Amino acid sequence: MHTRQYIAWARELAALSQTGLTFSQIEYDRERYTRMGAIAAEMLAAASDVPLETVRGWHAAEFGYATPKVDVRGVVFREDKLLLVREIMDAGRWTLPGGWADVNDAPSDAVLREIREESGFESRIVRLLAVLDREKQGHEPPFPFHIYKLFFQCEITGGEATPNHEADEIAFFGVDELPELSVSRVTKAQIVHFFRVAEEAGAPVWFD
Repeated sequence: MHTRQYIAWARELAALSQTGLTFSQIEYDRERYTRMGAIAAEMLAAASDVPLETVRGWHAAEFGYATPKVDVRGVVFREDKLLLVREIMDAGRWTLPGGWADVNDAPSDAVLREIREESGFESRIVRLLAVLDREKQGHEPPFPFHIYKLFFQCEITGGEATPNHEADEIAFFGVDELPELSVSRVTKAQIVHFFRVAEEAGAPVWFD
């Protein structure tokens, strides 16, 4: 069985469990939804290198109707080169600056904060480039949650490259000189697409 499909089934079970526990008032049903969530956690842990207790903790922190999480990424060009940061948590691989959108943050505010925190640069939003489903984009490894990825083209307005606790190196790369990427966060195909449309003012938003 393909691991990605196995994890997709487990994610769906976890979402059904969470939503069922949110709306059901019948105790017998709540017991079944609770057990469904426990099975989903065991499946996710078995199909990944994430400890079972960690997966259980993630699920315990979720509530309400189950929806995808939102990851935001900044696509920042300087002349003909793209800003990348080297992720300490991913064995020194490189990615677009970004991360989870926080509660009460607009996506545009979240990406500007992530660019500042991970690179040291101040920036402003130029336009939305893409809204993508992580599961359809070839990211590895599969993730226990369903994730939407929002990519914003931004331009630098100030600041300077500043290594930090998340990224120990900040640099700009041309499309033909890309370093080893953190494929969990960004793929080469995505970056090549962004280089291609960077100068196309009327390019449509990429979505899947």
